[in-house]
Parts: sequence; C-alpha cells; structure tokens
Amino acid sequence: MTEQVVNTESQAAISKTTEKVNLLGMSQAKLEAFFESIGEKKFRATQVLKWIHQMGVDNFDEMTNISKALRTKLHQVAEVRAPEVIQQLDSADGTRKFLIRVSGGSAIETVLIPDGDRGTLCVSSQVGCSLDCSFCSTGKQGFNRDLTAAEIIGQVWIAAKSYGQFGEKRPRIITNVVMMGMGEPLLNFENVVDSMNLMMHDNCYGISKRRVTLSTSGVVPALDELGKHTDVCLAISLHAPNDELRNVLVPINKKYPIAMLLDSAKRYIDGLPDNHRKITIEYTLIRNLNDRPHHAYELAELLKDIPVKINLIPFNPFDQSDYERVSNNALKNFQDILIKAGFTTTIRTTRGDDIDAACGQLAGSVNDKTRRAARYKAKLGAEPALANVVSEEAVRILNP
Repeated sequence: MTEQVVNTESQAAISKTTEKVNLLGMSQAKLEAFFESIGEKKFRATQVLKWIHQMGVDNFDEMTNISKALRTKLHQVAEVRAPEVIQQLDSADGTRKFLIRVSGGSAIETVLIPDGDRGTLCVSSQVGCSLDCSFCSTGKQGFNRDLTAAEIIGQVWIAAKSYGQFGEKRPRIITNVVMMGMGEPLLNFENVVDSMNLMMHDNCYGISKRRVTLSTSGVVPALDELGKHTDVCLAISLHAPNDELRNVLVPINKKYPIAMLLDSAKRYIDGLPDNHRKITIEYTLIRNLNDRPHHAYELAELLKDIPVKINLIPFNPFDQSDYERVSNNALKNFQDILIKAGFTTTIRTTRGDDIDAACGQLAGSVNDKTRRAARYKAKLGAEPALANVVSEEAVRILNP
C-alpha cells in the first residue's frame, strides 16, 4: 500500500471522528495502536509518552520532534486533557490536597504528602466508593462511577505539574504512589492497571515498582488476576483479626472472608519475580472496637506464617461516624505486642487533618447513584437536599 493511500485512509478516518481521543491515559500499547489507526508509525507513541508524562506538555504544537503535518493531524483527532483542579489546599505540615472536577459534575480528592526527600501521592480510582467500610468517609458518599485511566493518571500529572517536576533534570517530587484514595482500585481493574503501569514506565514517571502500592479491601477474583498484568506492591485493608469483626468494618468480607483474601494475597506475592516483597497489612485502630490487646494477639496469630509488615492507622474522625480515635497508650501497646511477636510494625503519622486530607477523610463531592449518602444523612437528621454531597467546602466551590 502506498503512502498516499495510507494518508488518504487516515484522513478519511479523521473526518469521521466526532470526539477527540484523550491520549493522557493511554498505555504504550494503546497509544501505538492509536497511531497505527491514523496511518502513523508506532514509534510516535514513545515520543508522545515522553512529552506528556516527562515534560508535562499538553499542547501538540510544543512537541517539537514531531512533524508539523502530524501535529496538525493530532489537533484534529486527539487531545491531552487532564481533569480540572478547582481547589488546592495546603496543610500546615506541607500536605497538599487537590479537589478535582471530573465529568458528570462530581469531584474527587488527591493528596500529596511530603516527607523529607520522599513525596507520596494518594490517588483515587473511583468517584465515591461502591463499598461501605464503616470507618471511611469516602464510603459514606455512595458511588457514582469508575474513573477513566486519564482521570487516574491525570492526578499524578496534576501533582507533578503543581510541584514543578516536569522537564529535564528537574527534581522528582513524587517518589511514591499509593492507590489508597477514593474508591476500591480492583473494582476499576483495567483503568487502574493501565495507570499504574504508566507510573512505572521508563518513558513516563519511572517510579519503582516497589514504590507503587495498590490497596484493596479484598476483591479476591480481581486480586487473583492482578499478577498477570502488573507487579506493584500490595496492601490489604484488613482492620480486624477475625471475620465477625471484619464483617462489620469491611462488609465485602462477607463475600470474601479473611482466609480467602490472605490466600489470594499470598498467591500474588509468591508470583512476583522477586522474593523479597511483603504484603502491607493496613489496620485502622478504633477506640474500644478493635484496639484491645487481645485483638493484637489474635492478629499476630492470624499473620504468623505470612510475609507481612503491619501499618497501624489511628482512626481519623469525620462527621458521619460516631467512632472515636484510639488513645495513644492503646496504640503504642498494640504496636508493642506485634513487634514482640516479630512483626515490622509502623504507625502511620496523621498528616493533613487540618484540611481533611488524612487517611479515611477524603470525601470530594459525589453525585451518588446508590442513595447511600441520603440514608446516612437521614440517620443523622440532616437535610436530604444535601444528601448527595458531603464536603461542605466542595459544595461551596462547585455551587458558588
């Protein structure tokens, strides 16, 4: 086929296009397929990946190693469009939270936590959350939809741009990414996997696979599939040492109980190419509920044959919960029991709570399709007119 015929066919395809393709969330394979579909060579994908994710460029005219003809063609059929930042909040401790508008009128939240030469970005995967963990503010907002890959990796792009990370020889601010923001990542499987792989890609952000972590409440079938597509670190949102208590705190446990979840997690770790990885066990301590010494001993017994490290998280209060923060004495005692049992056990420092950016506090503004938020509001005697939104600041910004 001659070049002229190829160009004629690609121009015909362009003329039929009614909506521009957002290249921001495309994996290298999908970007290569896109360029072939418009009659271009696959190597263009590598060039564009570098421009978008290493240089922070969202205007094709600035992609100077691409011909003018191709730039013109890209303007016709494609775009690089990050979600819209509608507010940035900076905590006294340096934590930065972004309120980000997504299509459909909802907003999500993303948090960057600096710590010396490290910067950990907490990324959301869904608008709201389809699960309803009793200690988490996000779950009380109900659920609207999955985020697209462009909306997920767009959070990394936004944070990198905010901190001046883009460009040659610029300091890397985002060194770690945790999929621990709004939503259950494994219920948005393909978009999350594509986004995490972009985070680790050498032509994109180049973050080590040991510094990208997916946290799940326990969607076992998806966890069993995960190892076929990526080798990121794994965190299990456990929060209880037995099924009876976890059924209350993490309702998905009724479908995938602890033993099934831990077996799946072990299979994932065992299938990784290196054999030094450990599962991170996340355990939120709630006063007089799961913070007693017997819970710590039971947790140690449960995990004794599994390669884990344990991260204890003091519960962060929010308006729609009557749970209370664990006392410092109970928290330290819990940690000491686990350390004496041989576990590496850390306490997650509460960061950004003055801007509601601490663990479990991310709320955003969700157009709830599940009516869960309305039910919680009704229980609290709140006005039903505000049932589909939670963060008062988000409401004010979205509806001035």
